[in-house]
Amino acid sequence: MAIAKRKKKFFNVEIPLINKQTRLQAYETKELNGKLIDYDLTRVLRGKSMILQLKVKLENEKPTTTPRKIKLMPYFLRRAVRKGTNYIEDSFSTKCKNAQVRIKPFLISRRKVSRAVRKALREKAKEELIKYVKNKTAENLFDEILKNQIQKILSLKLKKIYPLALCEIRIFEIEKDLEPKEEKVEETKKEKKENISSKEPKEDKK
Repeated sequence: MAIAKRKKKFFNVEIPLINKQTRLQAYETKELNGKLIDYDLTRVLRGKSMILQLKVKLENEKPTTTPRKIKLMPYFLRRAVRKGTNYIEDSFSTKCKNAQVRIKPFLISRRKVSRAVRKALREKAKEELIKYVKNKTAENLFDEILKNQIQKILSLKLKKIYPLALCEIRIFEIEKDLEPKEEKVEETKKEKKENISSKEPKEDKK
């Protein structure tokens, strides 16, 4: 008796970050769990060529996604660089509320600038970004980058050093998810011990 071949099906996968859906092929939804996919955001961002990397996870047996990385395409950046300008880029790792992230800013000056100015822009951009991301979750940061919020704030800060023709985040990537901190738990344990010791009866001095 011939055995029927299994056929792959298309499953709708939610992308909450941009309120869209995509379709992936698999035999069962379980196979999609943990899968990485690349989603082109060029149409969503109206011509701004960016790739969004997503990780599929199952919630109530339904596939949804969480963002892991966004990357501006090299040809988009090449078009932005004009003659008589300088571009400044950097790459560093820092922590936000729930993840270790890598950030690669990309700046273009309006005109040619000295090495000292480029260094000052690079250092100031790094300082401001580290300060900005530490109190936000990775999900919030992805959303703000797509809405160009972080870039606007950073551009205004850097304007004091030198006005920019372009201020972008070339790559934003989650390197490692961080577990909830246990510091508060340890602190409460110490406080309890101190309270117990303070309540113990003291010996009378003769």
